[in-house]
Amino acid sequence: MKFVIDRAVSRFRVQAFATGLLSAFGHNPTIEIRNYDAEISCVPDTFEKASLRVTVDTTRMEVLDEMKASDRQKLEEEMYEKVLDSQHFPTAIYESSNALVHKLTNENLRVEVNGQLSFHGAARSQALQANVNVLGSMLRIAGDFSIRQSDYGIKPVSFAAGALRLKDELKFAFDLVARRQD
Repeated sequence: MKFVIDRAVSRFRVQAFATGLLSAFGHNPTIEIRNYDAEISCVPDTFEKASLRVTVDTTRMEVLDEMKASDRQKLEEEMYEKVLDSQHFPTAIYESSNALVHKLTNENLRVEVNGQLSFHGAARSQALQANVNVLGSMLRIAGDFSIRQSDYGIKPVSFAAGALRLKDELKFAFDLVARRQD
């Protein structure tokens, strides 16, 4: 059985956190991942042998915070050019190596996934956990995970001679709807 994420009703976001002397005046940018494909495969009804593959287009993300259009444009340019280097690394790929499914009820599952995240020219092990609600031919999947930018060769961005910078850790949160493909 195969499920595909419906991006029109799903949310996949990244939260960065400010630090440094001026962090009280900075903000913690929230970024929406807009263009991605995700596929889940498993044995029908039992959800055994579950696998996950997600491909993210790193050239199509949007800063969600309230700010002037010119500030948003500068922040997005910085993100694409200096942080993500999306010209050289246009995709990030997550592939599960195994998934442990805990059936809480017939409709509610807790899933622990281990896999590899290939991002910015580096590949690292990445675990994630999700709560899954089975809704007939649909799945509602919610969870989060964190990464350190430095694990992928990315230097966290700083401003004002380092008085305001972003922390190394980024938190990803997802609330996804997956539809069964027959």
